[in-house]
Amino acid sequence: MSAAPDRLTIALAQINSVMGDIPGNRRRVEEARARAAAAGADLVVYPELVIVGYPPEDLVLRLSLQEACEAAVRELAAQTADGGPAMLVTSPWRDGGKLYNSALLLEGGQIAAVRHKHELPNYGVFDEKRTFAPGPLPGPVPFRGVRLGVMICEDMWAPDVAECLSETGAEILVVPNGSPFETDKWDTRLNLAVARVVESGLPLIYVNRVGGQDELVFDGGGFVLNADRSMVVRQPEFREDLTITTWHRQGEVWSCDKGPMAEAYDDLTAIYQAMMVGLRDYVQRNRFPGVVLGLSGGIDSALSAAVAVDALGADKVRCIMLPSKYTSSLSLTDAEACAKALGVSYETIPISPAVEAFDAMLRPAFQGREPDITEENLQARVRGVVLMAISNKFGHMVLTTGNKSEMSVGYATLYGDMCGGYSVLKDVYKMTVFALSRWRNANVPEGGLGPKGIVIPESIIVRPPSAELRENQTDQDSLPPYEQLDAILQMLVEKEMPVRDIVASGQPEDVVRRIQHLLYLAEYKRRQAPPGVRVSNRAFGRDWRYPITSAY
Repeated sequence: MSAAPDRLTIALAQINSVMGDIPGNRRRVEEARARAAAAGADLVVYPELVIVGYPPEDLVLRLSLQEACEAAVRELAAQTADGGPAMLVTSPWRDGGKLYNSALLLEGGQIAAVRHKHELPNYGVFDEKRTFAPGPLPGPVPFRGVRLGVMICEDMWAPDVAECLSETGAEILVVPNGSPFETDKWDTRLNLAVARVVESGLPLIYVNRVGGQDELVFDGGGFVLNADRSMVVRQPEFREDLTITTWHRQGEVWSCDKGPMAEAYDDLTAIYQAMMVGLRDYVQRNRFPGVVLGLSGGIDSALSAAVAVDALGADKVRCIMLPSKYTSSLSLTDAEACAKALGVSYETIPISPAVEAFDAMLRPAFQGREPDITEENLQARVRGVVLMAISNKFGHMVLTTGNKSEMSVGYATLYGDMCGGYSVLKDVYKMTVFALSRWRNANVPEGGLGPKGIVIPESIIVRPPSAELRENQTDQDSLPPYEQLDAILQMLVEKEMPVRDIVASGQPEDVVRRIQHLLYLAEYKRRQAPPGVRVSNRAFGRDWRYPITSAY
């Protein structure tokens, strides 16, 4: 081992890896290293599974992918023979006939050390026990006279790995992460990191990835804590970043100099960023030329259009008003005003001819029965057919505009307003939709491509929500007020509280039981819904796996 240094420069590379793009991800790693080399770094630390993307799910079980990852790691290792910065990269790695989620120190032209992830998360959106073997409790990684304690993501969530590393001589804890965004998640990470620092008495480096991967969005926000628990570096959220940190040894203790401290986002800003980044990466990486959506004059479609413009640019957003005989003149006026404010393509395609044709076609079959929700759903499905036809003809992805409140209780039409390839509001409750709309009118998101000023007319925000599928219809004809509905749903979905406790909180029992019934009844619809941005700790999809058929 070389003589112990008194100074170390470590670069934190907050990277947006593309799932399965092994050559592209290798180039991103190389580019970050080149920038770090120019800044005089000794080591570059990258996020979890930077070589393949995270989470790779069953893709990682393909032998050809495993071989491609290993080849990329060896090519990167060979580059470190140039005397530049070493790299701590993370990749799927085969060892002894098993597949691990591993961190590899690349230095001096070779793979100098390998450590396997010990704690494999198997809850919520995570199912790593399905694909990876757990590694043993790791020892420190020697690096130029310093002993690095490498903990891969979940290894920081429990105390065992940090304890083992501390007892075996680690001097700096290094945590490569693939931790997805959810509201208040950053505080959770920080609290856990502080706990590990307190338990071990060691400083800690936390590096997280950024960008969207299907329903997950990663918010970055890496940081450095000294042994006294003080935060001395904080990376920005939701964008790629390379931060250079300078470390000094004082006796037996390493400490990091104060460095860049990015400003923290408030909840609404972070949620909007997550929706924007998630949509951008989904559309671009699936090679859609843009999106198309029905702009109804309602708040959900208006906010969805605003997010799309901020994520992709107005030239890649096509909005279509699909009026029926029940569409109000105010909806027509508001939709046009919203489209004009956003600068998007806007056109009107009336659905009345198609609805009338279906009515005539079905009249013999429906003889003797009064109109009901069937005719309402028919209008929604005609709209879905039109939007999908535009998508097929021009290649634009249909952007679904429903929110979490509606999807929870089934207030949506299969093959109608649920048509589409992606939904930015899928995990956003209705009251948060209102709050985000007001936020966007007062702010332009960082990195957003949309205009300043009012983009969602105030009349859209203050109008009582309505599907406009029958005369004088409002959402509250079928649902409790959204303030009450959202409060009950948050207790049922996020907290999984029993009915008795929800009633004890002040909610009427008959309303709670009705909402619970609707929640379970709508599971078959949610199974057929498009993916969408996850912003809560319990989104419908990967971390909500209820049976469709159940007598409970």
